[in-house]
Amino acid sequence: MISLRNLSKTFETSEGKIEVLKNISLDINKGEIFGIIGLSGAGKSTLVRCINLLEKPTSGDIIFDGMNMRDLRPRELLKVRQSIGMVFQSFNLLSQRTALKNVCYPLEIARVSRVEAREKAVKLLELVGLSDKLNAYPSQLSGGQKQRVAIARALATEPKVLLCDEITSALDPNTTRSILELLQDINRKLGVTILIITHEMEVIEQICNRVAVIHEGVVVETGEVKEVFLRPRSETAKQLILPKGSEIYRDTGKRCLRIVFDGNSAFEPVISNMTLECRAVVNILYANTKAIDGKAYGEMLLQLPDDDISIKRILAYLDDRGIFYKEEEINV
Repeated sequence: MISLRNLSKTFETSEGKIEVLKNISLDINKGEIFGIIGLSGAGKSTLVRCINLLEKPTSGDIIFDGMNMRDLRPRELLKVRQSIGMVFQSFNLLSQRTALKNVCYPLEIARVSRVEAREKAVKLLELVGLSDKLNAYPSQLSGGQKQRVAIARALATEPKVLLCDEITSALDPNTTRSILELLQDINRKLGVTILIITHEMEVIEQICNRVAVIHEGVVVETGEVKEVFLRPRSETAKQLILPKGSEIYRDTGKRCLRIVFDGNSAFEPVISNMTLECRAVVNILYANTKAIDGKAYGEMLLQLPDDDISIKRILAYLDDRGIFYKEEEINV
């Protein structure tokens, strides 16, 4: 669906040239939910704006649905952009228009009749769960509701691809979860390819099939989300997944074990049962776990005891239950 080939972007500033993207090559498949994650300043937002040529790349190619977008004439590019919807962190709704009229706006630009535009907008607001907010203005909506309107508006021109740039950054955890569930529902019902730009690993875990990790304008790691989450290879991925940088992490000076719950085990008090059965006390340095349909997802970072025999019992316990673990260096 989308292929990026040696994509680079350099900005000219008063202090000289700044290379923001460096020879990025990626393939995003039709119908998948693909994530791009990185720390602040990594170049994520510039990359997503280059994909639909809101930002013109310095070099490289963007192949969309078999067409090289950099070869298109202005009128052709405008038509292709109707196949690429975009949702922003700050919603970007028109404050003087109701939710219904916000969704109608791109259809007006596309010269769709008023009757047809209204009919389509009503259906889209129903799709995103806002059929009771047709005549509400943005100031009357919560952050999550505003983002739902923005998603409905992005879908108005029936795009093949939806670009989402940090769309959950301004939302609380519960609202974030509901927005991501909505995107999954849209992906299933409409078959829209979705590209998620984020700095939050929790977002990638919940919604994406594959992920690319970007650092200082370079893609340092790509793969299935489960593989990257379980076995991060790049330092950037490890920083995003592991709780490095915390004082407790730096100062322990002990052997540590990262335990990953990937849905293959039931949500149960694993650590409590382990300490009782192995007769060994561990210190939980970090934990981020949740239950989905009775299965455990997430991770824990444990400080192991100094006793080698106790450590062997702990590892054997985890092996018997098929729980993935990996010993982590404290001062990496």
